[in-house]
Amino acid sequence: MTETEPLGGAVALVTGASSGIGAATAEHLAELGATVVLSARRRDRLSSLVERIESRGGRAAAFVADVADEAQARAAVEHAVERFGRLDIAVANAGVMLLGPLADADTGDWRRMIGLNTLGVMYTAHAALPHLLDAAENGPRRIADLVLTSSTAGRLVREGSGAYNASKHAVGAFGEALRREVTRRHVRVALIEPGAVVTELAEHNRPGIRSGIRDRYARMETLRAEDVAESIGFIVTRPRRVAVNEILVRPTEQQE
Repeated sequence: MTETEPLGGAVALVTGASSGIGAATAEHLAELGATVVLSARRRDRLSSLVERIESRGGRAAAFVADVADEAQARAAVEHAVERFGRLDIAVANAGVMLLGPLADADTGDWRRMIGLNTLGVMYTAHAALPHLLDAAENGPRRIADLVLTSSTAGRLVREGSGAYNASKHAVGAFGEALRREVTRRHVRVALIEPGAVVTELAEHNRPGIRSGIRDRYARMETLRAEDVAESIGFIVTRPRRVAVNEILVRPTEQQE
């Protein structure tokens, strides 16, 4: 039998929880016994997810926030702590993928991606860190977890996604620097790097870009959000002595 640490009693915050990987992760952590606080901008989606988790016997709460705004990111973290007493797990997942050539790009898309994909992750981590350090020292699990959502785009660079690549490479650099700072205090910092996943991310692009993304993966069986959520569940349920710092998870058929 695989040795794992149960999440019963742990409190987890998941950003970007209104759909896709975030929603699936919140549900999975609740199934593992965690109390989950869901944060995103869409109140109706969050409310529906809370109801679904609670209908299955889980504990959940919602907090509407845009973590690209530092004050809102901090408020989401503080809400989790005030509501449930502590914070053991933070999954900084909120993000957007706006692709296209750099030469004729709308630089507003760049600001949006850096603001959410990079600064949103950093703001969430910064706000969560004091509480994670406290949980690692004084909480019943004596370990805490910070999971940062990156992408295969945080490892590889391709034409048409330069700004997105930049935003995700930055997450990897930030995460590794933070890991080195806190690992001896038993806060585990992990990077999850999904390949092609069935989510809403592609739908935020211009029509021509959307069709190109669909064509690229049309013949591939892509990942489901639940596949990534289960990888995150694996990270946060390892014994205290084990830190999984990075998981790169691709569809079997994806080459890049």
